[in-house]
Amino acid sequence: MLEKTFEPQAAEPRLYAQWEESGLFAPRTEGAQGAYSIVIPPPNVTGSLHIGHALNNTLQDILARYHRMKGKAVLWLPGTDHAGIATQMVVERQLAALGNVGRRDMGREAFIDKVWEWKAESGGTIVRQLRRLGASCDWSRERFTLDEGLNAAVRKVFVQLHKEGLIYRDKRLVNWDPHFQTAISDLEVEQREVDGAYWHFAYPLADGVTYEHPVAFDDEGKATEFETRDFIVVATTRPETMLGDAGVAVHPEDERYAGLVGKFVTLPIVGRRIPIVADDYADPTKGSGAVKITPAHDFNDFGVGKRAGLPSLNILDAFGRITDVDTSDVPSDYVGVDRFAARKAIVTRAEEEGWLREIEKTKHVVPHGDRSGVVIEPWLTDQWYVDAKVLAQPALKAVEQGDTVFEPKSYEKIYFEWLRNIEPWCISRQLWWGHRIPAWYGPQEPYGRDANSLVPEIFVAEDAQSALALARKKYAGRQVDLAESDDAFESWRAQYVYGSDMPILIRQDEDVLDTWFSSALWPFSTMGWPEKTEDLERFYPTSDLVTAADIIFFWVARMMMMGLHFMDEVPFKRVIINGLVRDEKGQKMSKSKGNVIDPLGIIDELGADPLRFTMAILSGTRDIKLSKQRIEGYRNFGTKLWNAARFSQMNEARRVEGFDPATVKQTINRWIRGELTKAERAVSEAIEGGRFDDAAGALYRFVWNVFCDWYLELAKPVFNGADEAAKAETRAMTAWTLDQTLKLLHPVMPFITEELWAELGKEGPAREGLLIGAEWPVLPDGFIDASAEAEIGWLVDLVGEIRGLRAEMNVPVSAKPPLAFVAPDAVTAERIARHRNLILTLGRVSEVGSADAAPTGAVTFVSGGSTAALSLAGIIDLTAERARLEKEIAVFESDIGHVNKKLGNPNFVSRAAPEVVDEQRAKLAEAEAGKAKLQAALARLSEIG
Repeated sequence: MLEKTFEPQAAEPRLYAQWEESGLFAPRTEGAQGAYSIVIPPPNVTGSLHIGHALNNTLQDILARYHRMKGKAVLWLPGTDHAGIATQMVVERQLAALGNVGRRDMGREAFIDKVWEWKAESGGTIVRQLRRLGASCDWSRERFTLDEGLNAAVRKVFVQLHKEGLIYRDKRLVNWDPHFQTAISDLEVEQREVDGAYWHFAYPLADGVTYEHPVAFDDEGKATEFETRDFIVVATTRPETMLGDAGVAVHPEDERYAGLVGKFVTLPIVGRRIPIVADDYADPTKGSGAVKITPAHDFNDFGVGKRAGLPSLNILDAFGRITDVDTSDVPSDYVGVDRFAARKAIVTRAEEEGWLREIEKTKHVVPHGDRSGVVIEPWLTDQWYVDAKVLAQPALKAVEQGDTVFEPKSYEKIYFEWLRNIEPWCISRQLWWGHRIPAWYGPQEPYGRDANSLVPEIFVAEDAQSALALARKKYAGRQVDLAESDDAFESWRAQYVYGSDMPILIRQDEDVLDTWFSSALWPFSTMGWPEKTEDLERFYPTSDLVTAADIIFFWVARMMMMGLHFMDEVPFKRVIINGLVRDEKGQKMSKSKGNVIDPLGIIDELGADPLRFTMAILSGTRDIKLSKQRIEGYRNFGTKLWNAARFSQMNEARRVEGFDPATVKQTINRWIRGELTKAERAVSEAIEGGRFDDAAGALYRFVWNVFCDWYLELAKPVFNGADEAAKAETRAMTAWTLDQTLKLLHPVMPFITEELWAELGKEGPAREGLLIGAEWPVLPDGFIDASAEAEIGWLVDLVGEIRGLRAEMNVPVSAKPPLAFVAPDAVTAERIARHRNLILTLGRVSEVGSADAAPTGAVTFVSGGSTAALSLAGIIDLTAERARLEKEIAVFESDIGHVNKKLGNPNFVSRAAPEVVDEQRAKLAEAEAGKAKLQAALARLSEIG
């Protein structure tokens, strides 16, 4: 006999160990009905399981378990990402906490050794946590984006793309993190709203130029008054960048400045002469309509500078300090000053010298590093780039012609929009932890006098020896060696003299590749590419990718580009986009708000299954509103199933050898067989279609509403009756239905179903194995019996109407009013006779009869096409009940009026957060529905008297 309750804390580790030991996580090698493959979006090796991981990996596991039970060779390939910045930051902090020297003092090799030590000790945390969730990955194939196999793939891709001209080195603007001194991706930039200001500066016109500037306007916006100006006003939120200004832009159709285009201003402080140019970027409706252009420190300005032929003058170093490397006119007292200190100094000087015209306080969005927390600078620097525009074309075409589809399809718009407007992809990072760029540098003679100023010759190769061979070919007749260390190279560079016969040293690029570069190769590199492996032959392209919308362009699009370029096939046939998990009010979860739901805490307290079921059933929306109470509710769903199994055991419902559900005769058994068949269809179609919410909803309705609430209730009289044949059939049917139900529910709630499978398997014929390896039920259409469905459907509807009416009319639980059918037809009369006892028991009525007309004091209702009457006179206090209903209706009316007043206020609707407005609209709909229900009940009272 089953224990009274399922104890997940004890059962889950034991069951997971059984699954791993069984070898069923690995793809089957014999008798497979096709292949199904999916690669896990590799979580950061530094990470811990958060609620987004729980959602994403639950959905993947549902797919893997379903297709495994369908008989396919399933590969769910796991792994983790080396997470360049995050991992390096963790180890640097650890070293600092232990009082050790910094990484630069340690040297590159010693620091990398420390990171690998950390990875060995702490890098497996999230993998262990995924096991707790129930993830049925093939752990024997686990990969790491820095393991040797993937490293070889990364080097080969880099070298090949470089040979094809699709990887190159260029000086462009990047998101620069002054704390980590590295370029970072847009995904690693956090936009924060901060208090700031627009400083309005008057730049003096050069060469004595003046112009007439409008200062007053009529009602039609035409200028009526002018003043003569020898300056032009610009506004900026970053005054320090003016030291790098290369021009001032005005709109080509802005009549105010038409005569100034081609003229010059004299830049305050530095005295630099810079031109006024015409460009559409300048907006005549904003501020003065004139904008300062700093091509080296603003992405939009960089574009203006390119179009206008303006120089890009870098006035910040890697630490965010003022530098004069690019332009010697920066005053020496600013050089080496931090950017924010320089800002204050420049504003002070502008005020003292009279060219500060206004300080306009504002709130504006400023980019910050998501790891460092410091303000990010657009910074002009030499980096490695991928020509993404060329690689994007096949990726666009593949989705346009349906080789890869998105679910929901609406997400294709994000994919198309990014790829059609794609920019060069910056792939180099100024870090030590990562795939070191396979490029070596040597002097390019004869351009210069020493190794410090020589333009480098670049040798791109998959390994150092190949690079050395290229260098020796280039420097024919010279001795060329690899620099053994950074110190050795620096020593050589200090001594090297142009024109001498000194040996030449080549040195590998110090930078590493963007983490997303190795991740872009994930679907095929993890399967052994560039070798031709059996896994690639069987499982590439993969079947599905399940991921989040925010990395469609960072990861999905790049995998498409790389997969098509190197494999000539899309990397996956379908992309399923999961939503974002928010709190119950629709707000983004954050530690500062205190609204974070920790999935591991939930698993500790409630078990993995309730969390997984909640994730599945709520997965159909872009914004998933989650609360602990909802998860607790679905724990009750598991408890309901467990209790149903115990009830079945107590009523001796055991599996029977050779039982054939096609032969059952009892109406309730033919009915549940059909209901189960419909549930199997619904669940299968939903999972195949990636509609996990529909699958979970179908399971919930069948288990709770059909099997537990109705079938087992309808079976009770049979279990307790004297008809032994009916009893035996119903017991066998109950056990068979439970088995099929466990199979259907297993992909979503694997632990409790596996435990029940084992426990129920202790009686009856021996199980052939674990539930995870069982065959998915595919039930024939013939199992759906129209007559049984109509018969039991009639009974279920009738009892539901009676129960609803009792609740609506506040009938005491102990009361059993009589029920009469008004002039029933022959079919209804036969059904009444067959199910009289069930109607009496389930409807809690004292008698079931028929009458030519509804009895006095009865409330009538229609069920199954027949009119029935429930006599309530003398059972309920009509006066008190009428007063109760009227009072509750008044409460609803008050609520409706209050909410309508809020929603009718334009200020509330425009200013309140969207989730607050939605909450009020939902509250209104709920109140209106409640009022309508009570009004219907009040109307029914008038039937009684």
